[in-house]
Amino acid sequence: MRCPRLRNYCKEIAQLKRKSYLNDTYWGKPLPGFGALDPNFVNLVIVGLAPAAHGANRTGRIFTGDRSGDWLYRALFKAGFANQPHAHDIHDGLELNHCYVTCAVKCAPPDNKPTPTELKTCSFHLDRELEALTQAKVYIALGQIAYHALWKSLTARPSTPGNWIPGRRPDFRHGARILLPGKQWLLLSYHPSQQNTFTGRLTESMFDGVFNEARAILTNSKG
Repeated sequence: MRCPRLRNYCKEIAQLKRKSYLNDTYWGKPLPGFGALDPNFVNLVIVGLAPAAHGANRTGRIFTGDRSGDWLYRALFKAGFANQPHAHDIHDGLELNHCYVTCAVKCAPPDNKPTPTELKTCSFHLDRELEALTQAKVYIALGQIAYHALWKSLTARPSTPGNWIPGRRPDFRHGARILLPGKQWLLLSYHPSQQNTFTGRLTESMFDGVFNEARAILTNSKG
């Protein structure tokens, strides 16, 4: 077992459950990414932090069954990347258009805080996902931890630097746009956690703006 703390926590949560979900069968395992079935049709890749203990760790689909997911899929729907604005469970009919959603850590961490060692251990899986998504043109990092993990994975690839210097990571700033080799773009957003949305640090218009920017970039790249 490569990450015993995370695996034990996922299993423990799946057994104890939350009172409002006592009748649910929790997933309680590492979580795969979710998106278009054919990676050749994925142009937008979104990376979050990790599954929520009573969200994706319960439902078995990333950003599903919690308030963060409510924000994400509503924004994706409004920007034309999803067929519906909600994600309750894996049988709710949600489909993504040219889009793939994943996370830096595949197991729910206690207090939503994976250790540096756990992030490093799990980076292999994110690397493999990104390598398979060869048609990606835009990446969105939700929060600083996701940004650091995504940056590390992208900069590990052999490529022509252009105006981008591998290893020199720009500071995190909501709404930032970073040009990558091959005319790819990395967009940064605050994570749609309750801590950010309840306090007004992240508003719906701020969040929508990031996905509208992604849509504009993809539309213009076809011209």
